[in-house]
Amino acid sequence: MSHDIKSAERPAPDDILTAIADYALNFEIKNKLAYETAAYCLMDTLACGFQALKYPACTKLMGPVVPGATLTNGARVPGTAYELDPINAAFNIGAMIRWLDFNDTWLAAEWGHPSDNLGGILAVADYLSRSGKALSVRDLLTGMIKAHEIQGVLALENSFNRVGLDHVLLVRVASTAVVTAMFGGSREQIINAVSNAWVDGGALRTYRHAPNTGSRKSWAAGDATSRAVRHALFALKDEMGYPSALSAKTWGFQDVLLKGKPLSLPQPFGSYVMENVLFKISYPAEFHAQTAVEAAMTLHGQILPKLAEIERVMIETQEPGVRIIDKTGPLSNPADRDHCIQYMVAIPLLFGRLNAGDYEDRIANDPRVDGLRAKMQVKENPTFTQEYYDPDKRYIGNAVQVFFKDGSASARVQVDYPIGHRKRREEGMPVLVKKFESSVAAHFGSKQTESIKALFADRVALAAMPVSEFVARLVMAS
Repeated sequence: MSHDIKSAERPAPDDILTAIADYALNFEIKNKLAYETAAYCLMDTLACGFQALKYPACTKLMGPVVPGATLTNGARVPGTAYELDPINAAFNIGAMIRWLDFNDTWLAAEWGHPSDNLGGILAVADYLSRSGKALSVRDLLTGMIKAHEIQGVLALENSFNRVGLDHVLLVRVASTAVVTAMFGGSREQIINAVSNAWVDGGALRTYRHAPNTGSRKSWAAGDATSRAVRHALFALKDEMGYPSALSAKTWGFQDVLLKGKPLSLPQPFGSYVMENVLFKISYPAEFHAQTAVEAAMTLHGQILPKLAEIERVMIETQEPGVRIIDKTGPLSNPADRDHCIQYMVAIPLLFGRLNAGDYEDRIANDPRVDGLRAKMQVKENPTFTQEYYDPDKRYIGNAVQVFFKDGSASARVQVDYPIGHRKRREEGMPVLVKKFESSVAAHFGSKQTESIKALFADRVALAAMPVSEFVARLVMAS
């Protein structure tokens, strides 16, 4: 877009702003698979949140920011008794969803976790439903599909992590568009809100990488989706937007943060992302290591009798796996450990499992863990990298092999794509349901557990259910 930098005449909105707004406001989702996958995604995302509520590091950040600042008939937080304003409820839900690094993933030029958007979407849906607006669970699923699509399509060719920005900026953009539309915002109001989401810029990725990896990576998406609700509410008050927020010379997002590289929109918005989303079903581990964990689990029984005889462990991974999670030296906290491929391979090799509790100090302090990490070598396998970026495959390959002091070696176990990949849906969805049901049973009493399981067993009735009734089944008595 050409615009005289000295002119105060406001230009037409950037094309990406209008494309996002038009999709959020008007596009009709017709794909049955998208809704089926979204229902599984809702189950999976709630499961992640319920599991996180066992961890004080998460729950200490939940509830009202200021003690006592609750909102009667506000938005409720599943698994708790909190009733909050929708901005703070969005943070709470978003933080618990993301805390254990166990919710869905999208891998492209930029990666991220599209179900992070449920924080804002569910908070706003419950708030509106309790305020008299007729919103059903199907409407909730529609919002999820659209937020997945906005975030995922923008991630296909636009890489923010390469310039040091965190992928949660796309959560903020996607959530802003969808929740503004849910509130009843006009096309202009959605454009204004989304422009402000881009003007916010992006958080630094500092907290995801050595030597500063820390717990902010578990609440950053909650912060982003709650920020989106604020932008939506401001837009409904007719707070102004910034039409060339992306393209403005010198001061726009592209010039400031992308060194002038224009953002691309490689395909129209539809329901592609939800249909192809990657689920983390078996292991709470950074996604580039999921297949490495699966390979290590396969090897556990073979190498267990020979642990003391291990000379080295070879891990082959994709280029992003090397760049993001190949990590040596002391690991100071759970967030450090769940982003270290060596740690995520060591635990299943040693114990035949990997769960969220395995990132805590009581396991990490076992001297065998760091002893095995020290014997590991990580290298890029070019074929894994090629297949990772191939749009027809989107594999996330890893291979693990253990070598012993006597010159022998284990089998080389290669896994091209994890159980959460679309190619393994038939195998994966029953496991996802078990993940959900076990998470519910571990958090709620038996009567409420059975009620929640029955809720998801009848998908037709679930889709028609008012959101306010749906959330009421998921909260704890105060």
